[in-house]
Amino acid sequence: MKPQLKPTLLATLIAGGFLLSACQPAAEKPVENNTAAAVSAPTAEEATAFVKKASDEMATLLLEVNRADWIASNFITEDTEALSAAAGQKMTETVVRLANEAARFNQTTVDADTRRQLDKLKLALTLAAPQDKAKTAELAELVAKLNAMYGKGKYCKAEGQCMDLGEMSSVMASSRDYNEQLEMWKGWHDTAAPMRPLYQRQVELANEGARELGYADTGAMWRSKYDMDANAFATELDKQWSAVKPLYEALHCHVRAKLSEKYGADKVPLDKPIPAHLLGNMWAQGWGNIYDLVAPENSDPGYDVTKLLADKGYDELKMVKGAEGFFTSLGFAPLPDTFWSRSLFVKPRDRDVVCHASAWDLDSKDDLRIKMCIQKTGEEFAVIHHELGHNFYQRAYKNQPVFYQDSANDGFHEAIGDTIALSVTPKYLQQIGLLEQVPDESKDIGLLMKMALEKVAFLPFGLLVDQWRWQVFSGQVTPEQYNQAWWQLREKYQGVAAPVARTETDFDAGAKYHVPGNTPYTRYFLAHILQFQFHKALCEIAKDNGPIHRCSIYNSKEAGAALNSMLEMGASQPWQNALQKITGKPEMDSSAILDYFAPLKTYLDEQNKGRSCGW
Repeated sequence: MKPQLKPTLLATLIAGGFLLSACQPAAEKPVENNTAAAVSAPTAEEATAFVKKASDEMATLLLEVNRADWIASNFITEDTEALSAAAGQKMTETVVRLANEAARFNQTTVDADTRRQLDKLKLALTLAAPQDKAKTAELAELVAKLNAMYGKGKYCKAEGQCMDLGEMSSVMASSRDYNEQLEMWKGWHDTAAPMRPLYQRQVELANEGARELGYADTGAMWRSKYDMDANAFATELDKQWSAVKPLYEALHCHVRAKLSEKYGADKVPLDKPIPAHLLGNMWAQGWGNIYDLVAPENSDPGYDVTKLLADKGYDELKMVKGAEGFFTSLGFAPLPDTFWSRSLFVKPRDRDVVCHASAWDLDSKDDLRIKMCIQKTGEEFAVIHHELGHNFYQRAYKNQPVFYQDSANDGFHEAIGDTIALSVTPKYLQQIGLLEQVPDESKDIGLLMKMALEKVAFLPFGLLVDQWRWQVFSGQVTPEQYNQAWWQLREKYQGVAAPVARTETDFDAGAKYHVPGNTPYTRYFLAHILQFQFHKALCEIAKDNGPIHRCSIYNSKEAGAALNSMLEMGASQPWQNALQKITGKPEMDSSAILDYFAPLKTYLDEQNKGRSCGW
């Protein structure tokens, strides 16, 4: 499970699936005469005053919500859960009210900054509820039911033993028994079937609300958040995918051949999609758990970061201090004293806490924290660097108005965290005294393979989840085609197939949290493209002329200054402007990921000689 960012205001509203009742702005209603119009139309001054009032109200409320959520995550009781839920409900009601008020100014001529803040407020909401109060209530109930159904999902064996998603995922990650993995896969995916009619109705209601707001459908509304035409944005995603597809196909070909060796060509044919349950992950979205099956010979890099940390006496606190040192070496100010006194680094012995790693900004100023039950491993050392990337981003944009206190688009925050983690290289480990000697480049293939199984393998899945939803929202995929369309996209993009026959009584898309949870997914695809583009640009600024996969920007004040110049913009300008701050151009560019994995691509092409690739 990936670490997460404790959401800012806008990310909180999106993740929560909060609803906007699609009230039409007063200025759009017909009027009797020009005099009446002049009286009723809101003025630019009123719009500016509204933005200031809404910003102040949201900043105060956000602190209240964050404190309640922090306590609920660190002291899990029925009471803290109730307090968190109450604060969340208050936030929901406030944002719906403010978003509807913001819509009054749709036809008012205002300056560009005021318009952007008004739009940020309105577009923060994921689902637009219809004006009809009964339908609004119905949609809210469906959202809650679908979330609850996912959270309660369990697979019970014939003998009565029941397993939740975490337990089944652990089996999927470690088992090499074809039938055991199949049982886990089918057991979980079958839990989603009852969601199907509820999801269908939710789509109908959300689309009705989106159309009342002036969007063609909910998918068009989601795509409109990206500072460009909704259809042009979809085209841009396809362009990025086309560029990285050959790298993915080479990885797919090699992995399929190795799985065929393991399970037999009768179970993994060499000319067909890979059965989805054999890739070590419930959704086949990351393949890192099967590294042992596909690793190159002699791929041991010659060191173990977990052992190095132990040998050098790193405890949990020293690991965090070490990660902070990465940022101060770039010229960033140290974290505030309150970070060290208020963060959670070690799992308490006396209570339950949410251990999932997350970065928090409680007051939109300087109350930065991370919450982790740190394990003293090399993987966790990289995760800490990732989480602090979020914290330094949060502090950089603290002086922006509240509606801009977020990343340039929803892919940027995760991309920045991962960009920092890309600099945790052998060279960096040597610079901070953990590693005595950097292994020669012959050891790089194993490291690149391990990373590709997570980063490259994820790309098509990161793209197709919303491709499916956009087609569902637009009506291109009808309710009678939900499952068929899902697996067509899985095969088209990923080259994976359902391991057993699936029908339209199933709802396999619903087995992925973000579908019933109404969390847009394109952000993760964007993050996986952008992090390599950021990394390459920062390495060039740092004047590291070696292979990009060996680069670390540690100790480069120039790279730090360039990074900060983008971070402090927050969401105040279109993401293209923020991208240009670091890279010198406003377009996404997948060539960086191809450069990063170039040695692995050469290795894969050599391995794939004589193999039948594609599906």
